[in-house]
Amino acid sequence: MSAATGLAVPVQPAPAGHVPFVPPRPTPGAAVVNLVRVLLRGDGDLLTLLPRSAYRVKAGWLGWSRRSILIVNDPAEVRRVLSDPEGIFPKSDLMVEALDPLIGDSIFVSSGATWQRQRRMLDPSLSMMRVHRAFPAMQAAAAAMEEKLDEAAAEGRPVSLDLTMSHLTADVICRTVFSTTLDSQVAHDVFDAFSLFERSVAQVRIRRLIFDPAFKKVAQPPHVLAACRLIRRHLGDLLDTHLAAGAAFDDICQQVIEARDLEDGSRFSREELIDQLGVLFLAGHETSASALTWAFYLLAVQPWLLARLRAEVEEVTGGAEISFEHTKRLVLTRHVFRETLRLYPPITFLPRVAMERTEIAGYRVRRGALIMVAPWVLHRHRLYWRDPDAFDPDRFLPEREGELTPGAYIPFGIGPRVCAGAAFAQAEAVLMIARLFRRYDVEVLAPEEVRPAARLTTRPVRQVMVRLRRRRA
Repeated sequence: MSAATGLAVPVQPAPAGHVPFVPPRPTPGAAVVNLVRVLLRGDGDLLTLLPRSAYRVKAGWLGWSRRSILIVNDPAEVRRVLSDPEGIFPKSDLMVEALDPLIGDSIFVSSGATWQRQRRMLDPSLSMMRVHRAFPAMQAAAAAMEEKLDEAAAEGRPVSLDLTMSHLTADVICRTVFSTTLDSQVAHDVFDAFSLFERSVAQVRIRRLIFDPAFKKVAQPPHVLAACRLIRRHLGDLLDTHLAAGAAFDDICQQVIEARDLEDGSRFSREELIDQLGVLFLAGHETSASALTWAFYLLAVQPWLLARLRAEVEEVTGGAEISFEHTKRLVLTRHVFRETLRLYPPITFLPRVAMERTEIAGYRVRRGALIMVAPWVLHRHRLYWRDPDAFDPDRFLPEREGELTPGAYIPFGIGPRVCAGAAFAQAEAVLMIARLFRRYDVEVLAPEEVRPAARLTTRPVRQVMVRLRRRRA
């Protein structure tokens, strides 16, 4: 809609003859070649390990491994595995072990009765993530970040896009969950600690993935455990402000503290509170930071698309502060974010483990096999997408809806574990993209060096450095 008339703003499609941009991606090859390449490089990037065949089959074995890995791309089978009505596909032991030092047996990794109890207790807290309630916190965090970015722009000082987005989204979560702003040093500490954790955690050791038997216990390296302790200490400090005598808050943290199991009246212990709040904090800011880093890079290197987006923002807002109602009408901006999530889903892999012998898509699966649902692969699959590697936000226009395969787009998961913060993340992203690109020109330094890697989330191999310039009002 336009700000003046309230009518729908027509989304201008790409002109005839326009060639969509194909952003950085690994070039898939034969399984053996990919394996040698990854082992020689030694950076733990799981994307490069994916063979060419993974993007073409509905299901199939991924090369050779001692425990066997089945990739599942058929949308119906993906739903079955992730919904798990039979209760035989919990989150993989590799993921659970990797995340245990950071978030314990929290709702993100637990299963069965434990997960059901946690979900019952946390549902009232998750309802507080409703977008209209959290939107003022998003606006305040954006304003605080603009003050910092204005200084960098005035000085001509390069900034890390990764760190900027991590700080911004962590500040939003702090304001929403803990009713406080995020200290800059804490932001740096958490960013550095999580980056170290993600690079070094044992889950992403390729040799372990291939040669270890199912359910083998592997200790995490000391520096990974130290990074987890640092993050948990910062979360504990934020929690303790709420546990202090006389404290009175109306936020998500307080709701989690007061949560009770209606069946036995139990509450979360302090360690359990850090586990659950850690999930909300890290999932709420790390995944959004990953997606926003890619969105800003993708727009910055496509001036024509950025001009379209800015025109839409101006038409919808008339130059006024971007409101929650405006975000609902920023159609192109929302499609840019959706396409970013397609090509660079923050959670690259959703691994499950078969707890008993079963069959999936005609394949006999033994106990202990890894069942790999990979949004990265599903979103680029040759059977489900036209020009699957091209960045084309217009593919989400209503007139092209017939091109979309139901169940082939799952950036927020699917089934009972679907991300409860999906609407929150989308509103946050639309606001930040529209607001910051209205204010700044963004120049990516060394764009030819940008390359994605997947460990726990989809991130650039190295931080994306940018230079900002204030635009004329």
